[in-house]
Parts: sequence; structure tokens; C-alpha cells
Amino acid sequence: MSYMKEFTKGIIKENPNMVMLLGMCPTLAVTTMAVNGLGMGLSTTFVLVCSNVVISLIKKLIPSAVRLPCYIVVIAGFVTFVSLMLQAFIPALYSSLGMFLSLITVNCIILGRAEMFASKNKVLPSALDGLGMGLGFTLTLVLVGSIREIFGAGQWFGITVMPEVLEPMTLFILPAGGFFVLGAVIAIVNRIMKKKPREISCQNCPNAGNCYSGGCMQNQENGGNE
Repeated sequence: MSYMKEFTKGIIKENPNMVMLLGMCPTLAVTTMAVNGLGMGLSTTFVLVCSNVVISLIKKLIPSAVRLPCYIVVIAGFVTFVSLMLQAFIPALYSSLGMFLSLITVNCIILGRAEMFASKNKVLPSALDGLGMGLGFTLTLVLVGSIREIFGAGQWFGITVMPEVLEPMTLFILPAGGFFVLGAVIAIVNRIMKKKPREISCQNCPNAGNCYSGGCMQNQENGGNE
């Protein structure tokens, strides 16, 4: 198993938001500001890594019939810890995220990784899987939040970046703006990832050297009629 592959797959190739379209509710709800997206992303990443590690450690002790309730109990414990830490040390961010912090417990990204990966793999790959997926989720939230904050408020992480002659478009910080920006980001990412199908011919065939005097060349000489 390639540990690097388990870490990097969630950042772009299997990004939970932009590719698998999971966790869309917090992505649309909290990304009115880049700092909110960063806070939600890092909180989710912490819960992802910790819950994946614990579930991987106790997977053989969990009865199959009650595995999902057990996963939720584990996840809820880490969500509670994160909520208390934010409330104590970053109360402004805690207030901005509101109930969406608690909803991390039932985030389909976390439950999905627990069910599909952590419950079937060892601790280190599970931790790397959670870290990669969490960073991919964070990247999307920060990107969407940055676009909405810059165009909707003229700021980025609270710093004014738009010239005074340009007036911010409040549409971007409204729910409709969230749908528009997220849809545009998903479309661009999928367009970049879309690969052009490779043409099959004698010139680029990997076995051309083995059949140079065989069917491929004869077919080519006869104009492809065979």
C-alpha cells in the first residue's frame, strides 16, 4: 500500500467536495468568509483523522449490526472536544460556525471514510486517508470562501483587497452566490481533470514492435479494410 497515495488522493483526485460531491451543506453554509471555511475545514480534518484512527483500532470489537451507531458515538466525542476548544479559545469563530460544528457528527464525509476505509484498514493508512480527505475538504472551503468574500465583501481574511472604486457584489455572500461559486469551481476542476482519450493506432501501440510484420502493418497497408 502506498502511503503517499492514500494521503494525496483526497486532495484532488478523490476530493470529497469537488469530485465526490459530499459534505455540500457546510460548504455552502459557512463559506461566506474565508476564515469560516478554514475553521470548519480544520475542525473537520481533526475529527476525520482522530475518528479514523480510533475506528481502525477498535474495528474488530464493533459488532457489525451496530457499527454505524458506534461510529457516530466516536465521531461525536471528537466533535464535542473541538466545539469546547473553539468556544474557549476562539469564541468568534465558534459563534460564526454555529450549529454546523455540531453537524460535523453526521457529516457524510466522516461517516463515509469510517465505513469505507477506516473499518477495513490499519491505523497509519486510516490516519493518512483522513488527513488527505480533510485537507481536500479544507482546500475547497477556503477556495470557495475566498472567492465569495473577495467579490461579495471586497475583503480576504478580513483585509480589504478590492479597490474603493469597485463596489462589492453582495450576491456572492448570499445563498445563491454560494451555489454559483461552488458550481463554477466544480466545473473547472472536472474540466481540468478530464483527460483526452488516447488514440489507438499502430504508431502509438505499445506492442507495435512485436507485430511490425504482422496484422497491424498488413491492415495499415491494405487501407484498414481487414
